[in-house]
Amino acid sequence: MTSLLAAVAAALSMLMTAGMAGTFFGFSVGVMPGLNAAPASSAIDAMNAVNVKIQNPVFLGAFVLAPVAAAGAGALLLATPHSGAAWPFLAAAAVYVVGVVLITAAVNVPMNDALAAAGAHGDPGEAAARIWSDYSSRWSTWNTWRAVGGAVSLLLTAYGAYRWGVGS
Repeated sequence: MTSLLAAVAAALSMLMTAGMAGTFFGFSVGVMPGLNAAPASSAIDAMNAVNVKIQNPVFLGAFVLAPVAAAGAGALLLATPHSGAAWPFLAAAAVYVVGVVLITAAVNVPMNDALAAAGAHGDPGEAAARIWSDYSSRWSTWNTWRAVGGAVSLLLTAYGAYRWGVGS
């Protein structure tokens, strides 16, 4: 039973982590460059709308539960003959928390809140251009680090699954 629960936790962690890493990657390579090509006031309005709509149960559930599932898989594997496969799952959870959750909480969310409060909505002038320029490059840099954190976490879960499969 423990192995079945560990397998479910591992699979859920992989799926949620892949979804989150892919979301951050998509923003870095597509969404932000697209918004940067639009007028600043339009980019601000669009990003503010995205920041509101992304706070939904599916996104937030995957965002929060990915490291919980990885840690759960690791903890469960410690109690099996496959305990050598536990450390990659535990490391994946730690990398995700630092590389995704902490960056999000410390950088991206406060920047999103500041963008929403900036009040340049619909302003086609210099104020909107300055606000967007200051926001976009810094936000994108940190978002790319979130994508990297998610990708490393995903690779660690894959390695844990590999070790588990070869009878660690």
